[in-house]
Amino acid sequence: MFQKQLKEAFVSNLNGTSLLEISVGLSLAPLCLLCRGLLLILYYLHCGKPVSSRQYSLLLDFLVLVSPLVFSCTLLSPIIFFVPVILAAFCAGIFSKIYSQRKQETGVSFGQIVKEFQQTYLDPEYIPAITVFRVYVNVLTSISILAVDFPQYPRRYAKAETYGTGVMDLGVGAFIFGNALVCPEVRQKSSVAQPKFSSLARQLFSVWPLISLGIGRLLSVKSIEYHEHTSEYGVHWNFFFTLAFVRLAASLLLAMFPKNKSWILALTVAVLYQLILNTTSLKAFLLHGSSGRGSRAGFLDANREGLFSLWGYLAIYLASVQVGLWLQRCRSSVQGWLRALWGLTRAVVVLLVSLHVSQAHTDRVSRRMANLSYCLWVTAHCLLLLGLFVATDLMLVFTKLLVQGSSVPCCWNVVQPPDSNKKHGMEAMGREDKVPHPCLVSAINKNQLLFFLLANIMTGAVNILVDTVHSKAAFALCILHLYMFLNCSIMYILHAKNIVLKFW
Repeated sequence: MFQKQLKEAFVSNLNGTSLLEISVGLSLAPLCLLCRGLLLILYYLHCGKPVSSRQYSLLLDFLVLVSPLVFSCTLLSPIIFFVPVILAAFCAGIFSKIYSQRKQETGVSFGQIVKEFQQTYLDPEYIPAITVFRVYVNVLTSISILAVDFPQYPRRYAKAETYGTGVMDLGVGAFIFGNALVCPEVRQKSSVAQPKFSSLARQLFSVWPLISLGIGRLLSVKSIEYHEHTSEYGVHWNFFFTLAFVRLAASLLLAMFPKNKSWILALTVAVLYQLILNTTSLKAFLLHGSSGRGSRAGFLDANREGLFSLWGYLAIYLASVQVGLWLQRCRSSVQGWLRALWGLTRAVVVLLVSLHVSQAHTDRVSRRMANLSYCLWVTAHCLLLLGLFVATDLMLVFTKLLVQGSSVPCCWNVVQPPDSNKKHGMEAMGREDKVPHPCLVSAINKNQLLFFLLANIMTGAVNILVDTVHSKAAFALCILHLYMFLNCSIMYILHAKNIVLKFW
């Protein structure tokens, strides 16, 4: 019982960190992805073949895509503002080596390469930024849910008690945002006629695993008296229930309103919810309970945070549906995606300005209430991360044009223009090796729910077996790396055997 109270106190009454630190931290994942891609291209340039060994590929992906994130939220957190600079400099060095070698061999000027790049056509059926965004949100969440129980994880990164912007506060909203990017309403082709409530019927069937997992988590946590932060969701509620009910509510709304206007629904839900918070006693009830002293009497009072925050998460989900539909528009050229990147940049600026106004005139960011400021903050930073991934993919496309036959997993494939069969200059160099390569991102993407479930189970096991609060740095890093490597290895093996564990 003492350990339970100690661990609960360790993650309670925190205030988060600055918006700037979180924004800087978001650049780490795209830089890791860029670094991995450049290393693969450099390897192909020197060896004339891609990395074919599954073991080496897994090791490379883990060391470059996952391990830096573990270090960044633990030992390197005091110098977090310098880590992106170091990674960017390393990437610049690799690119410089690739470019200088290819320039010696081909004699093509940089201006000619840029011109060819702008005229390059990409596979319009695949948007790697969406896949990578969803996978990295899952990976960062998995790292944080265990790392937060170790003292090496800065308390400012943990979930804020009432107001504040912690890294884990963003992770919850980003998980909702990522789910909506690939929801049936987004993936469904607009030209295909569907019964009005068919999507809702499918969602009713598809959310049963989430509800089952929510019930399973509730029973297991209560039966073993596992430590829990009650002010996150309440006594009985948890994130699995939130995911399920938000998906159902969104499907119901999108069955009644045009999905291409979902941003209007999102704004309406978020603003109305904030008005109710400001003009009624709901805010006081959410923060202090029905008695005004933190009571948990009755189901509504006991789970008030989880139940009422559904409105904020619903707004984030609906906003993400609009983003998903916009991203799915057929863009088959580099120029088209450069314009899309400019559109994402403008949207981020507008949302950040709106966030400043909202915090000044309504309320500060609060994940506990999922208020308007929280919705604006999450949406802005999710679009920022998406934009960084799009920019990373475009940089890798540019580099692949330099090295004939090179290929990077989970990156755009360069294709020939639909109205031309010509192959000249750098276009000829842009043709890729079509042999599929092993990839950790693809492996996690195939079994995302299983990855998240295993992370939760292993986190619970570590907390039961280990006194995390008093662990030394070396031990904590070993545990975190072993935990992530085991989970990633399981996904990698399942991917190699083409196994997708999905029962709905």
